[in-house]
Amino acid sequence: MTPYATHARRVAGTVGDSAPRPDGPLKVRGAFAYSSDLEAEGMLWGTTLRSPHPHARILSVDTSAALALPGVRAVLTHRDVPGRNLHGSMVVDQPVLAVDTVRYEGEPVAVVAAEDPETARRAAELVHVAYEVLPPVTDAEAALAPDSPAVHPAGNLLRHVPLRRGRAARGEPLTADVVVRGVYEVGMQDQAFLGPESGLAVPDPDGGVSLHVATQWLHVDHDQVVEALGLPREKVRLYLAGVGGAFGAREDLSMHAHACLLALRTGRPVKMCYTRGESFVGHVHRHPARMAYEHGATRDGRLVYVKASIVLDGGAYSSSSPAVAGTVATCSLGPYEVPDAEVDVRVVYTNNPPCGAMRGFGAVQTCFGYESQMDRLARELGMDPVELRIRNAVAEGSAVANGQVLDHPAPVAELLRRVRERPMPGPSLPEGGHLTGTTSRGESVVRGVGYAVGFKNVGFVEGFDDYSTARVRLEAGGGQVRAVVTSAAAEVGQGVVTVQAQIARTELGVEQVAVEFGDSAFGSAGPSSSSRQTYVTGGAVKAAAEAVRARVLERADRLLGRAGTATGLSGEAVTGAGGEVLCKLADVLGDGAVEETVEWHHRPTFPLDPHTGQGDSVFQFAFAAHRAVVDVDVELGLVRTVEIATAQDVGKAVNPQALLGQIHGGTVQGLGLALMEEIRVEGGLMQNPSFTDYLIPTVHDVPPMHVDVLELADPHAPYGVRGVGEPPNISSPAAVAAAVRDATGLALPRIPLRPEDVAGLTAADDAGGR
Repeated sequence: MTPYATHARRVAGTVGDSAPRPDGPLKVRGAFAYSSDLEAEGMLWGTTLRSPHPHARILSVDTSAALALPGVRAVLTHRDVPGRNLHGSMVVDQPVLAVDTVRYEGEPVAVVAAEDPETARRAAELVHVAYEVLPPVTDAEAALAPDSPAVHPAGNLLRHVPLRRGRAARGEPLTADVVVRGVYEVGMQDQAFLGPESGLAVPDPDGGVSLHVATQWLHVDHDQVVEALGLPREKVRLYLAGVGGAFGAREDLSMHAHACLLALRTGRPVKMCYTRGESFVGHVHRHPARMAYEHGATRDGRLVYVKASIVLDGGAYSSSSPAVAGTVATCSLGPYEVPDAEVDVRVVYTNNPPCGAMRGFGAVQTCFGYESQMDRLARELGMDPVELRIRNAVAEGSAVANGQVLDHPAPVAELLRRVRERPMPGPSLPEGGHLTGTTSRGESVVRGVGYAVGFKNVGFVEGFDDYSTARVRLEAGGGQVRAVVTSAAAEVGQGVVTVQAQIARTELGVEQVAVEFGDSAFGSAGPSSSSRQTYVTGGAVKAAAEAVRARVLERADRLLGRAGTATGLSGEAVTGAGGEVLCKLADVLGDGAVEETVEWHHRPTFPLDPHTGQGDSVFQFAFAAHRAVVDVDVELGLVRTVEIATAQDVGKAVNPQALLGQIHGGTVQGLGLALMEEIRVEGGLMQNPSFTDYLIPTVHDVPPMHVDVLELADPHAPYGVRGVGEPPNISSPAAVAAAVRDATGLALPRIPLRPEDVAGLTAADDAGGR
């Protein structure tokens, strides 16, 4: 074979390019098929009968009237669950269908399949359930009292994570020159994804069932559905359907087992699609938190110790609450050097809506607590709040709350300097003197500026075997070469499909890349959560592509007759050490494709010590800082966010445009938590389960946003990447709240901020001033 004289051309869409998303045009045009769009011939519709009570004993269930309704094909209760009538991704404590007790409003009691959705809903209304209503346990702190009624037989404490460092670990008293204390609260936030829970279950000829469902992790769902159905694993198959957003709300089962039960009972496909109101009670939410903090410092502003008692309301069932409590403890001190610490994190059962994973996973709540304290400490010391943060900021080589030494870049001080040094926005009010969205003419409008910095682990922690599986196949046909990447990584809108294609192009030097979704029979990719997919599934794709490339280069050497000549792949060609083209890749592949499958694990993590909360439990931390500028009408209690500046270290911007989307989206979700997003629960009953009453930011609420991206490579990560999706959601709420405090002079110890709080009309505002 004659070597080519030219150098290989560069392939577009590799790592570092803003490669377009393949699903982008379909979603913009409204042509993308979400799970709620699925249909099948002969399909029935399923619906769920839910408890109207937060706590009640079930005395009887009568399905006869529902079964007698024309068009109804099945009505199932817990007696019809053939396998284990319990599920749970961490603690198996939640019934598939309630047996004798309901523990929250909306708990599934029965499911119905009918010829059309209206008949299914009418039939559900005809199921008669006799309840003995019981007093609900609704206060998380009161639930810890010895005389509190028990939500579950084993008691209400779900997990306690103690953290002890320095003098606290030695049992010595914690004292300092300057001490500040504060109590802070965070309300219950919803993930507010647009696509409700939905899926289609299809009975298979072998007696099994196939479920097409919108989820964040096929394999953990598969494990639980198999147990509920009592079928061999191979007879239950899960496929990823189009996902309309997730943010943690799809980490638990919703309609999965119900649809499968109905399909197996009727022998026909069954579709289930929650209404918006049903969706609000059909998934977990962000944990409400109450945090009592005490910070001690020297008079020159060095943190000496932190004490904290943090209580999370886990709601009726466990979900991922134990892991959330671990994250809260690990992040409880903030990204600061703190030699001594005494922290207790408790998550408890109540009869409130279940809480679990949501973007930020506990780090959001504790960031609001410790950053509020840093502002309070700065005022006590008469220091600039940013200078106080910089003085105590961790850096590479520092130890964080769990005692883990940071062995990768940790540019906390640099992030703070960057947001501080950005030019301030212009005058308070737009021309005409009106504050957007209010009737104010400006006489009572005050500007405020607030800062916050936050951090969190990337990926799963505490010794969990967090890995991903990927298969890469390189093939030629018709003179063209393409790569096919297969993984079960759930595309939930974050762009993991695009990232996998970019990595394959980078490693194999080909333009055409197809990304296929693996089903539950393929190896697990882990969840699309905890900012981990680019790191972990990206690592798996990279490793598989590298293995393919090595085999192709061996082939090329044999073809060229010179061992070690072929050193790379670029521009669909085999290249030499100087980048020169040696031969076409298609010629090397011929009719024989090269395929490799890799199960890739990141470096190991370890459990936290159960007595001290110490241990190398995390494989990577990620950091971001925000500055918020707000205009506040102090008489009406209205807030306009004028501008947000943020700086974040991303390690490597794999897809810069998609990365900016993540930072914008996470920041806006944080803005929502600061100013408007809260599920109101009274007596265990949800008061606002709709997008009419549960407010989320619209385009009119989103200010200009300036994003400063640092690329400080993590030497342990593929391409040096760092998880991106959660950090912008962690420090943004605290920064916005700090800005409103700066404008009003009020303590404002609770988010979301309500107009009555901002106007100083609530008791919370007398908590010691700002």
